[in-house]
Amino acid sequence: FPGIAEVLDALDDAAIRWGVISNKIERLVAPILASLGVLERAVCAIGGDTTGFAKPHPEPLLHGARIAGVQAEGCVYVGDDLRDILAGRAARMRTIAAAYGFCGEDSPPQSWGADALVREPRELTGLLVT
Repeated sequence: FPGIAEVLDALDDAAIRWGVISNKIERLVAPILASLGVLERAVCAIGGDTTGFAKPHPEPLLHGARIAGVQAEGCVYVGDDLRDILAGRAARMRTIAAAYGFCGEDSPPQSWGADALVREPRELTGLLVT
């Protein structure tokens, strides 16, 4: 998405660790991130089959927090699907609904119960880098 590269740069500049947790199978996640040139910068690249549980189960997110060496309560999870927000809440993470993603139309992002909602990536910097 336009603007994501700048968000990741801001996170890196602020020494904020970030990773990717997807419901895609693990063997696809790393190549996608590598093709985007961000794999080496991510603290983790977790797929829906990495832990034996897919989102909305919290385990993939908790696994990512363990890899990053941080408490789940100190993490923020950004997602473009209701399952992302449910997983983040179940993991006791703050959640941000990304209304610019692959949200679909069945359930609007503002109805997901996220802690915050962003309509474009650049809004994330102000919420994540403080």
